[in-house]
Amino acid sequence: MTVTETLNEGLKRSYSLTIESVTIAAKVDKAIAEVAPKVKMPGFRPGKVPANLIRKMHGESLRREAVSEAINDAVNGMIAEKGLRPATQPQVDLESGTAAGEDVTVSVALEVLPVVPDSPIDGIALERLLVEPSDADIDAALQRLAEQQKSFEDAAAKHKAATGDLVVMDYVGTVAGEAFEGGTGEGMEIELGTGRLIPGFEDQLVGVKTGDKKTVKLAFPADYGAENLAGKDAEFAVVVTSVKTAKPVVIDDTLATNLGLESLAKLREILKDQVEAELSGLTRTHLKRKLLDHLAAAHDFDVPPSMVDAEFAQIWQQVTAEADDAAKVELEAERADYVRIAERRVRLGLLLSDIGQKNGIQITNAEMNRLVQQESARFPGQEREVQKYFSENAMAAAQLRAPLFEEKVVEFLIGKAAVTDRTVSRAELETAIESDDETPTAHVHGPDCNHDHEPAAKPVKKPAAKKVKAEVAAEPVVTEAVAEAPAKKAAAKKVAADDAGAAPVKKAAARKKAAASE
Repeated sequence: MTVTETLNEGLKRSYSLTIESVTIAAKVDKAIAEVAPKVKMPGFRPGKVPANLIRKMHGESLRREAVSEAINDAVNGMIAEKGLRPATQPQVDLESGTAAGEDVTVSVALEVLPVVPDSPIDGIALERLLVEPSDADIDAALQRLAEQQKSFEDAAAKHKAATGDLVVMDYVGTVAGEAFEGGTGEGMEIELGTGRLIPGFEDQLVGVKTGDKKTVKLAFPADYGAENLAGKDAEFAVVVTSVKTAKPVVIDDTLATNLGLESLAKLREILKDQVEAELSGLTRTHLKRKLLDHLAAAHDFDVPPSMVDAEFAQIWQQVTAEADDAAKVELEAERADYVRIAERRVRLGLLLSDIGQKNGIQITNAEMNRLVQQESARFPGQEREVQKYFSENAMAAAQLRAPLFEEKVVEFLIGKAAVTDRTVSRAELETAIESDDETPTAHVHGPDCNHDHEPAAKPVKKPAAKKVKAEVAAEPVVTEAVAEAPAKKAAAKKVAADDAGAAPVKKAAARKKAAASE
């Protein structure tokens, strides 16, 4: 085999590989020898069919298989010989060699992982912001819990519904005078002020009384989930069957016993633990972001453009998924910021993967089994299929491991850092985190999609798209697969049928066909 480098630019590499015809011929001869004992042909005993007849009948398909196998061997051999670490699947194109007796020439294009420069990881200076839960925090949590337990009672006949009241109604929705699917319902309860209905619906129910009939006029949002309703003007004929007011919520031992606890003191104790856990999570979020900011500022190496493109595409899909037209225009103006976010995420991912690999950080079999069990529990009745999927799909397993791998690397680095503690208020900690969010240098999380399965008249109100600097949360793109990449072979892509004249058959497929022929 002859290898000629045709491009060496940054992390991009291209090569021309020539595979001699004798190599292809040897593979064909070997394939014929392997299938000959199994070939059945009229007039010959099994295993006695002459090789020249096998070659005449199946030589073309066996040669295509030999070419495909030789190309994969050549590409993998070239990658190993040159010590390349592919960042993406190599792009392999057949240039010549479709006819018998010809040398095979292919072009191979790929991007390689960068060499991550070593840098000190000991003694990184970090400040950890700590918050002690106050009685006010616990009181607020207790009040929120009590609000969730509130009940309603029928209001006086002439009571006009106000924000916080519960309206029970029957309704029929129409667009252009025609009723639409999902637009009719009976006995639907809606607490005014919760924002659960289409924008403008709840506002028009303020002031209604039991027995009132009202026509609610509004327009479905332009990004409404049902395309046949998005942006359309609609009318809802509403009959108010009842108006209810909330009963006063009393925070006492009875509230606790209704929740299965022995006393209010015990409830406050549990809520304190929850508040502490929440504050601890905020502290951890801020500390991790500061660590990643330090690493990002200290490293500036090239990253594979294809990885950045893929990451940007994912980010862009997330942040534009629920944006209206005006927000999309605003986001488009900040596209370059999102590209920088993608580049930073990829660079941090490669850096953390490299640190983890060099310091022997691994996901144990026990940890992996636990991850698979947790994932399979999300699919009741399909646990075995899920477990089999991860056992047979190395890339999927690597993606499942990635978040835990990242956390272990982060914990390793924090453990080696010089961390100083400072006690602050909750408001100060939240302000510090929000300040981090204004820096477009991290992982973007798209808004969660919460589908309300009630009638179309009351979809969940979608959050408006935010600016890039408010959408950012510091998370790198870390995959254990990247850390393991040097140890894995990069399989060349199958040569396209358009290039080869006919698609190379899968390994052993032609041999199986030849052996089974009559």
